[in-house]
Amino acid sequence: MSETSTKPYLIRAIYEWCTDNGFTPYIAVFVDGNTNVPREFVKNNEIVLNVSFDATSGLDMGNEWIAFSARFGGVSRKIDVPVDNVLAIYARENGQGMAFPVERSIPETQAATERENNPPPKLAPVDADTPVPVTTEEGGPSDDDPTPPVPRIGGKKPSLKVVK
Repeated sequence: MSETSTKPYLIRAIYEWCTDNGFTPYIAVFVDGNTNVPREFVKNNEIVLNVSFDATSGLDMGNEWIAFSARFGGVSRKIDVPVDNVLAIYARENGQGMAFPVERSIPETQAATERENNPPPKLAPVDADTPVPVTTEEGGPSDDDPTPPVPRIGGKKPSLKVVK
């Protein structure tokens, strides 16, 4: 008999921890052909979903699937996510949670085409003498900083913390 994955149990445990502490549980999901989510909210084959009690109806977190109904733009939608596609579950308020590796199931020819059409950004080399720009809490340069701002890859600060 094959061993059951720990991933669905860990997802349910972090979900319970979030709700017990008054936090809002979010899941980050890799979207592929097996995932039923509103495609208009998918960016870079990923979507972040609020799975709190207040945001969902009929939430079922099984060992293979996470299923529920939620409103998007005022319209109720049925959501079906394979547990294997969950990238992370975390608390919106503090970013604490757990991230998981996901086997991306896109065909290699499609992946190769995507790599050709969307090459990784070219980064300038950095050495110890290069000044690091000072930024404000909003992420922009401060008034007294003479160096130009360094663009962030992806356009925003990461907020997910990995709990070990």
